[in-house]
Amino acid sequence: MHPLPDHCISTIRFLLGITGLVLLAGCAQRETRVDQGNRDGVLHVAIGAEPRDLDPHLVSAYTDMQVVLAFFEGLVAVEEETSRPVPACAESWSISDDGLTWTFQIRPNLRWSDGEPLTAATFRDSFVRALTPRLASEYAYVLYPIKGAAAFNAGEIRDPASLGIHAPDDLTLKIELEQPTPMLASILTLPVAYPAPLHVIDRVGDRADKSNRWTRPENIVGNGPFRLTIWEPQSHIKSERNPHFREAEAVALRGVTFYPYENAVTQEAAFRAGQLHITSEVPLSKIDAYRRDSPELLRIDPFVLTGFIRFNLTRPPLDDVRVRRALAMAIDRESLAAHVFQGGEQAASRLTPPDTAGYTAEASLPYDPEQARTLLAAAGFPDGSGFPVMEIMSRAREINQSLIEAVQQMWRDELGIDVEIAMKEQRVWLDQETHLNYDISNARWIGDYVEPYTFLELFLSFSGNNNTGWTNSTYDETLQRAAALSDEAQRYALYQQAEAMLLADAPIAPIYHGTQAYLKRPEVQGWPPALLGFHRYQRVSLAP
Repeated sequence: MHPLPDHCISTIRFLLGITGLVLLAGCAQRETRVDQGNRDGVLHVAIGAEPRDLDPHLVSAYTDMQVVLAFFEGLVAVEEETSRPVPACAESWSISDDGLTWTFQIRPNLRWSDGEPLTAATFRDSFVRALTPRLASEYAYVLYPIKGAAAFNAGEIRDPASLGIHAPDDLTLKIELEQPTPMLASILTLPVAYPAPLHVIDRVGDRADKSNRWTRPENIVGNGPFRLTIWEPQSHIKSERNPHFREAEAVALRGVTFYPYENAVTQEAAFRAGQLHITSEVPLSKIDAYRRDSPELLRIDPFVLTGFIRFNLTRPPLDDVRVRRALAMAIDRESLAAHVFQGGEQAASRLTPPDTAGYTAEASLPYDPEQARTLLAAAGFPDGSGFPVMEIMSRAREINQSLIEAVQQMWRDELGIDVEIAMKEQRVWLDQETHLNYDISNARWIGDYVEPYTFLELFLSFSGNNNTGWTNSTYDETLQRAAALSDEAQRYALYQQAEAMLLADAPIAPIYHGTQAYLKRPEVQGWPPALLGFHRYQRVSLAP
């Protein structure tokens, strides 16, 4: 073979170099967000809606709490695998013999993400803020076991020193209770019990002002494993590792980015395009295909969740129990579970999911269309005649649309009544529920911890999450007596009584007990099934 002249060899090398650059450029263009995340240690996660707030004392939606867990940490955390409370900012705690005083030992050298110290006094003052009436925290009621908390939150007493929360030194926090509360450690895993960076909040504005912009990226500091860097509404929330986190050296990820998607189809398309490591849901029409073709990507985890319909009792004729029970008893839940849901959801005729910590409600609100028609006629609306056109609103999700369209048809067929459907952005839906600015609402509740009380307390008359206008003093008294009992059998017996009252009055119509169906890439490690749906991001990593 004759050797090529030097100028030909140079030309070929030049052309090969150009071709290589073009190929490399093509590869770079094809690199996905997930590829970059795997390389850089950044997790890309979908959440079901744009957060309404990132203030731990104000969040109430599950989607908001998912993000807050990256930026804040309380005295106690939830272990995913067991759903049990485990030490977090508190390294240990003890309980007095009478159950009325809990003493928490705070870890030394805790710091905010700006380097400022975080002590027992921070927790004390944060509890005071969460209970301040002007802040109007929807979750403040879960702190009512604390001595003086209910009266302080109601504005009946104004001196924070009257609360049973004391910080005798920087590393000791004492909490005194109105009555023994065995589940207090679980209650303290909720964001409303997290510390707040009061030194920042006060600098930005009034600490009891909901419109205080301290959670904006230019202001916010936290004590969680990550710190917020960018918040582009309706686009993404970006974070980076917090160097001042108490276990910063053990955090594998360099950052987490959250993406709000209210559309399951768009979310799934982004996952397939390599834009997400984890979705928050799966389109109903795609679940079977993933089961068949890509089971390694599909996760259907058990979930302590009940979906239900709320009735606004302040709006006639929903103030009539016969109307509410008629609407509830005309819903064929088994048909919904069989034909609408695809993720293993179960029909629900009770509020509390079955076998929640060993408890299953004996009372029920069954499907009985004949009885429903009898009740509606007795209320003055035979065959639906004269029944006003009402609106059922829902958060804009694919599953919700399918569900309420089916319920709408059932009410038309069984009762002869029509309801209009209104799909809302989550912020609007939450605000309208909170202010009782609706007729009927499609809702769900995810347990705050694995105990029946977390479902039943939702409808206490003073619950900030009740949102039905229903009050029952006997129900309140029964649940408060139950909460003080350490004997499980006695406590559960009172739960049975309370749930029977709730279902008899029917401020809600239970629909289904849920699962959590979503997509996850196999390189995401440290993401075990979690009954409560929350994950500790400091334990997550990305495998090669």
